[in-house]
Amino acid sequence: MFNQNLITSLKKGELSILPTDTLYGIHTPALNIKSVENVYKIRNRAPEKPFIILIGSIDQLKLFRIEIDKKTNKILNKYWPGKVSIVLPCPYREFEYLHRRTNSLAFRFPNKKDLTELILKTGPLVSTSVNPEGKPPAKTIKEAKEYFGDKIKNYIDQGKLESLPSTVIKIQNGEIKIIRQGEVIIHNE
Repeated sequence: MFNQNLITSLKKGELSILPTDTLYGIHTPALNIKSVENVYKIRNRAPEKPFIILIGSIDQLKLFRIEIDKKTNKILNKYWPGKVSIVLPCPYREFEYLHRRTNSLAFRFPNKKDLTELILKTGPLVSTSVNPEGKPPAKTIKEAKEYFGDKIKNYIDQGKLESLPSTVIKIQNGEIKIIRQGEVIIHNE
């Protein structure tokens, strides 16, 4: 589904709407400051709200200087790959454009083989729902194009996607705190 032209486009920092294992998302390389800021601009997103970052393997967390202890690793392996985004500490100033002074980043390792293979080639991608702030997420590429038109370089159609967004949890001192119940129901442990 994802071809070399898409990989090249993403590596250049161009914005793409791709299907994930939950909903369609707007994607661009997480390590490209200019393209990340472009997503904030076109979505009219509140500047203090960080995006989720999709990774193609747990090893890609190292790109953000994320260190994983045994307890955290056990939690990651329980929920990944899957529809759970996990907030991890990232106090580094070099990633402030991503964490927006929260000193943490939310990562998701999606359970969608073609997407994770793409991410292994492009590097981690910021991912956000396909809608201007305050509007419902696009469930089809037609709806996505109505929202964003030519502001997005690539639209990859996989029919109608209807799902709850990912569940978001935070790991603090080895304990799980639920931030948002989504597609996967998690109970405090």
